[in-house]
Amino acid sequence: MATTFKQLTNNDVTSTKTLLHENIPMTGSIMSGTYNQGSTTTETNIKNFSHGLFQSVYDYAHLSSSANHIFDITVGYSNNSDLSASANTQNADKINIYNQMAQILAGFDQDGNVRKFDEDGNFAAGGTKLKEVFFLNFSRLLQKDEVKKGTFNLEMGADVALNFDGKTFNDRVLITDASGSNGFFVNSPAGEYGVLFASASTNTDNNGITYIQSTTGDAGSKLPCGLIFYQAGIAVLSGSVFNKSGSAAPDHAGGIFRNGYGDLRLGNPIGGTAGASHNGFNFITGSSISGSSDAIRNRIYNLSFNNTTELNSTIYYCRAAHNEFNYSANPTYIDPATSQIRVKTSTFDQPVSYITTVGLYGANNELLAVAKVSEPIKKTPDTELALRVRLDY
Repeated sequence: MATTFKQLTNNDVTSTKTLLHENIPMTGSIMSGTYNQGSTTTETNIKNFSHGLFQSVYDYAHLSSSANHIFDITVGYSNNSDLSASANTQNADKINIYNQMAQILAGFDQDGNVRKFDEDGNFAAGGTKLKEVFFLNFSRLLQKDEVKKGTFNLEMGADVALNFDGKTFNDRVLITDASGSNGFFVNSPAGEYGVLFASASTNTDNNGITYIQSTTGDAGSKLPCGLIFYQAGIAVLSGSVFNKSGSAAPDHAGGIFRNGYGDLRLGNPIGGTAGASHNGFNFITGSSISGSSDAIRNRIYNLSFNNTTELNSTIYYCRAAHNEFNYSANPTYIDPATSQIRVKTSTFDQPVSYITTVGLYGANNELLAVAKVSEPIKKTPDTELALRVRLDY
């Protein structure tokens, strides 16, 4: 008798989860200067919007159908920041951007107030708050389900003067989530996040002087300078990344560079000269959001991380015992002239079938999934087999 359907039990079904990772490298040339088409002011892979609230970066000219969205850049500061002033360029917009991002990423305290970003990652406690920040929001196309913890690397030019030609910065700052793999936090509405630390890519500048601020004088010291939200795919960089320490507040205080090294100049985009000596804090106040986005983008030397794709699978073990599935329901299995099984030459021969397809059916006998074997599998009463069918989500 032909067995066509067989009920699966709980012992025949199991679930697994697999994490797939892919390295995403991005060079600074992709983010500035690659697609300027001979112009020093127009970059066709950079998209600015009429609302002026953020800037989008593509891997190709953004009007092309081949372009892929890489990330967005914007800036903001808290309404109680020392930098906040009605005379600032886009002051209200920058405050609103900070509050919106803080609501999404940091959440609210017990009194219903928006929590501020914190240098050590502890939103609830005191400590140094990040009130003036740059936001890098990576596209879902690149980050997939999340940024893999411990893999974020952002290298930025640290020369006091700008060098746009080929992005050959002599001094560079390396920003990483050094403790991300085991020192992350979980109290964000947007998921898990870690602290970003800055260190020198080289121990000294061209004059042999350590340029990263450290109480120990160790150039390998890592100083907190922002946060990375893994599932949201958003990096929050403090304006202190571009400041020197020990100077007068509010424009210069709290930087990561040794006092005497100087502030990083954030000025004209590709092909331009350094212009005024704007550091991270006063550039946020004196420039438009697009201008500030240009400034930080033109400081990026290299950027890379590993993304994560969560692959959820349900595995069905479809077993055929020795006395099951030995006959076929295919009409050609029976010779209509003789009503005999075609694959048998005598009545004493064993029945035989060839399994080519497994169908998974729902409770109402509706076909939900079909699996095909690479080649027909011979099935006889003296053989048993188990087919492993995996559905990925």
